[in-house]
This record gives sequence, C-alpha cells and structure tokens, in this order.
Amino acid sequence: MDRSNQTSTVVGFMLLGLSAHPRLEKMFFVLILLMYLVILLGNGVLILVTILDSRLHTPMYFFLGNLSFLDICYTTSSVPLILDSFLTPRKTISFSACFGQMFLSFAMGATECVLLSMMAFDRYVAICNPLRYPIVMSKSTYVPMAAGSWAAGITNSVVQISQAMRLPFCGDSVINHFTCEILAVLKLACADISINVISMVVANILFLAIPVLFIFVSYVFIIATILRIPSAEGRKKAFSTCSAHLAVVVVFYGTILFMYGKPKSKDPLGADKQDLSDKLISLFYGVVTPMLNPIIYSLRNKDVKAAVKNLVHQKHLTK
Repeated sequence: MDRSNQTSTVVGFMLLGLSAHPRLEKMFFVLILLMYLVILLGNGVLILVTILDSRLHTPMYFFLGNLSFLDICYTTSSVPLILDSFLTPRKTISFSACFGQMFLSFAMGATECVLLSMMAFDRYVAICNPLRYPIVMSKSTYVPMAAGSWAAGITNSVVQISQAMRLPFCGDSVINHFTCEILAVLKLACADISINVISMVVANILFLAIPVLFIFVSYVFIIATILRIPSAEGRKKAFSTCSAHLAVVVVFYGTILFMYGKPKSKDPLGADKQDLSDKLISLFYGVVTPMLNPIIYSLRNKDVKAAVKNLVHQKHLTK
C-alpha cells in the first residue's frame, strides 16, 4: 500500500514495551536492573582478571575479554532504555537516539556472531593441532582476528542503519517493542523496504549462517579428536577446555533460533499472547545471555576461578 501521501516528518518514536501489562513492568524493572548489575559485575571481573593475571594472557582469554566487553556494550546500549520505559508513562525516544541505539545493538550482535566463530577456531587448533597451537595462534594472529570481528560487525551495522535512516517514516510512529529493534522500525516506513530486507538476508547469511556452519564443522573435528584420545581422563580434560564456549554458543544461537523460528499464531487472542512471549524472549536474548556468559566461564574454568580468587585475595591484603 502506498502511504507516501501520509508522509510527515518523524522526530521521534513511541516504544510500547509492556505498557499493556503495568504489573509486569514493575516486576521486570527490578528483575532487569538486578540482571544488568550482575552483567556489569560479572563481565567486569572477567575483563579485569584477563588483564591482570599473566596466566590468562592467552588467545582464549583474550577472546573471552573481548566477549565480556562486547556484552557490557550490548546491554548498555539497550537496558537503560528498557528500564526507563518501565518507569516513564510516555515512552518516547528521539529519531537520532533510536537509530543510535539500533546501531550499537546491531553492531554488537553481529560482532558477537563472528567472535564466537573465532573462539571456535581457537579451540579447534588447541585440541586438533596442539603442537602447532603457539605458532598458529600467535599474538600477530589472534589480535587481528578479534579486531576483524569488531570491524565486520561495525561495518555491517553502518550499512544496515544507514539504509534504514534514508527511509521516510509517516503516520503511526509507535514501535511495538522495548527498544528500537530494526524489524519493528522498518514496519513504520512509508517506502518500499525490499532493498533493506535483501540486505538483512545477506547479513544474516554472513553473520549467522556462516558462523554457525563454521562452529559446527569445528566442533565435529574437535569431538572426533577427543573421542580418539585413549584415556577417559584425557578426554575429560580436552572437553573441559571447550565446554564453556560450547555452552555459550548453544545459549546464544539457541535463543536466536527459538525467537525467529517458532510458528506465528493466526488466532487474534493467541497473537496477543505470542506478542508478549516474543517480547519476553527478546528480553531473554538481550539480558539473560550476557549475564550467563561470565557465570558459565567462571563455573566451567579452573583458571578463571583461580584468577578471581587470587584477585580477591590480593584485594584483602591491600586493605
């Protein structure tokens, strides 16, 4: 339908969030705030120990430090906005702030996809080619790998958001979401968005499908190598070095697949319930996943636990 005759200058958007469920807003404000504090603390501690503890100056922990910093950036780009929407009756956001938040979220999400595949390659080399690991994963290799992940994610975000910003918006400026989620924003455009859709499909192939395939193939070789280890203790030790990364990958991609892969309800009442469930799943993806990453790595990794204990011990000694 052509809505060009309704075009008006849009200076801001209104975020619906959970405005239809005021009781849930109060409960989720406390819950999300606590989760956000855990994210800042957990990921902050991981960054600190990977910098201060010389035993963690390895490619795996360098990537882990990048992942923790990325999770802090990702949640900080959206959680304050979500918390504010739970408290403010009129949940408005300016045009520039909306696209700024969308740019950061999009960039961090794409970067994490690539970074997780780089971490899978690191585990592949460590387990399948341990003798060559110091040569293959030298500092001159893993630093550009991490930098390339950030560059790819930011470049993708620049392309997607610049295309979206050029669209005219008219009429209804209500975003049925907690934040400026790109698909929800594109629905408000008055022009043809086929180019945007094609661009996003290409981005999904590059930043979702290819990294998932790369991680899957890496773990096929990793598991095959582990199964060839003669001793049970050796197999357990080898698997423990990649189990935390595998758990993070399952949580991250599992949530994405569940969020976008489940069937849509055609019943109006069911659609309302599904709309609420979609928002809550999106909230899980945006908050719970970054919160789980440091917990998974600290519980599954003896080196990280030892480094945290050492950091706490040194802090007590300085008092």
